[in-house]
Amino acid sequence: MTGTYSYWIGTALLSLLYLASAVTYLARTAWVRQALAGLGYPGYLVPILTAVKLLAVTAILSRASVALSDLAYAGMFYHLLLSASAHLSVRKPADALPAVLGLVLLVVSFATQNIARGIPSPYAP
Repeated sequence: MTGTYSYWIGTALLSLLYLASAVTYLARTAWVRQALAGLGYPGYLVPILTAVKLLAVTAILSRASVALSDLAYAGMFYHLLLSASAHLSVRKPADALPAVLGLVLLVVSFATQNIARGIPSPYAP
């Protein structure tokens, strides 16, 4: 029972983090482009990242395909890892905290998914 609660709470918080980020990307596009430029990334990534964030949350919550869900987890892992790394490389450790929190939530969600979901992932413990 604890594993099921851990999965759903971790997944819900991770999803909210990604949805809030996507909404910010849509509502404050110019600000996000400027922030990405400060990290050394091109502005054309904003619509791509917005779409990918929304699709990743959809894939994990719907779990229409276990393989697609696992791919979304992998994409989120690399995105969060690179995000934290980018903020740390420009000497802004406080800005890396949401990515670090996201990594923790991602690990909790991924590690407990087989307890809470009907079809197990072959890659989760």
